[in-house]
Amino acid sequence: MQTNLADFIKNTPEGREADAILRKCVHCGFCTATCPTYQLLGDELDGPRGRIYLIKEALEGQTVTEKTRRHLDRCLSCRACETTCPSGVRYGRLLDIGRALVEKRAPRPVHERALRKVLRWLLPHPHRFALLLRFGQILAPLLPAALRRRVPGRASAGAWPEPRHTRRLLCLMGCVQSSIAPGINAAAARVLDRLGMSLIPTTAAGCCGAVSHHLSARTEALDFMRRNIDAWWPHLERGAEAVITGASACTAMVKEYGELLANDPQYAHKAARVSELARDLSEVIAGEDLSVLEADTVVSRRVAFHSPCTLQHAQGILGTVESILSARGHRLTRVQDPHLCCGSAGTYSLLQPSLSARLRDNKMVALLADKPDVIATANIGCLVELRAVSDVPVVHWIELLDK
Repeated sequence: MQTNLADFIKNTPEGREADAILRKCVHCGFCTATCPTYQLLGDELDGPRGRIYLIKEALEGQTVTEKTRRHLDRCLSCRACETTCPSGVRYGRLLDIGRALVEKRAPRPVHERALRKVLRWLLPHPHRFALLLRFGQILAPLLPAALRRRVPGRASAGAWPEPRHTRRLLCLMGCVQSSIAPGINAAAARVLDRLGMSLIPTTAAGCCGAVSHHLSARTEALDFMRRNIDAWWPHLERGAEAVITGASACTAMVKEYGELLANDPQYAHKAARVSELARDLSEVIAGEDLSVLEADTVVSRRVAFHSPCTLQHAQGILGTVESILSARGHRLTRVQDPHLCCGSAGTYSLLQPSLSARLRDNKMVALLADKPDVIATANIGCLVELRAVSDVPVVHWIELLDK
């Protein structure tokens, strides 16, 4: 694709990066075949190729309007198009650059800015979110049934093993996950403990930065990343071998720290090291001898696995969790169109509720078609979204390996 970027962006790091990405696109359109919103809406501008053109026009200085912003907002950032693209176009990175530019050149209405500010004030801060969640749990009996199902009950994490192994891994506890489903990280700690590894909770670390990053609050996102690096660095210097999370979305974000902080002279080296050591939980488990867990498998279940977009598209991890579950004696059911997003997509379900609900309902049909006993996933956002409408239990896959 030929480009002619405007002077205001041409010689900036973002401009050079966007230019290189745009030049790799050959207009083939393969991406539209796997784009969830294009499949729903059938509009070229609601598919990756159309959005690439909109971003290109913005970067070349053409007029940016509310229409431009609307079509970019409708993108899930699921990155299924990247998995499909034969040219290796880094659409997700281009979208981040494009959205930030459009936010500046076509400011949102006051109510939209306010909502996004509230989400950034609330979701990345575990204590704030925990208070709101507790308030919602108290009021849950008074809420309509549909809304009541979206408020998770109080959950206990269970025992977290004391560090006793030479091999140590750091755990990012997560923002909403630590309140909604604290048992996920604890289950991971127990499983890893039986595999000969100690999982160290790093409470000084906070949000991975994804919420702010995808809402175009770049400075705020980078500050979250720097804080996490500062919290992890002493442990890494003492030999911790990996940084993991119980949420595939957080892991995907941490794996990008090195790239996003590459121009920060104080943090570039550390960020690159952190990204190098970031591992999805499935990557760690898959490399171990699972036979030591033999006594912990109580029953073989029919499991429908929903692979989050941040696992299969952002991290490029395909089939790993399924292989682990199969090795533990679980039977994986057939799921049609497993590449499609469930509609959660971070804050997408809050900002685009109509499209999100359609995607979620389609995903539920696919997951339930082969009559599973349980639905498993790898990301807290997907888990919450699916659990709200499912009569079948929805769990994190690591919980199926725990006692």
